[in-house]
Amino acid sequence: MQDNQADRWEGFPMRIVRSREELKELEHASEMLLLYFGSETCGVCRDMQPKLEALLAKYPEIVPVKIPVESKPEIAASYQIFSIPAIILLIQGRETVHEAGIISLRNLEQQINRYDSLLFDRKT
Repeated sequence: MQDNQADRWEGFPMRIVRSREELKELEHASEMLLLYFGSETCGVCRDMQPKLEALLAKYPEIVPVKIPVESKPEIAASYQIFSIPAIILLIQGRETVHEAGIISLRNLEQQINRYDSLLFDRKT
């Protein structure tokens, strides 16, 4: 899998997934995978970007992935994404968090902390 700078979303440190197969590879290779469903035309998505980026900077073990819903609607549909922004956290390939619309990053961080401390034997 190639990691090109062009595969980044305006400086957002997320790989942009190009296919379902690429996403499956990441699911199998990652302990913690965060899927971020958004759109360049979504104001809430753009507003959340720096906040989510700051949160993810605290968790280097999380592999962040962006799925642009306008170009990959089949991937969004496979995860039952009906509104954006949406975040899914996969732990060892299993969906553990599914948030959409108005997302509380505080609640998301609490959930990430819980799984991070369990997986990596850390104190929160």
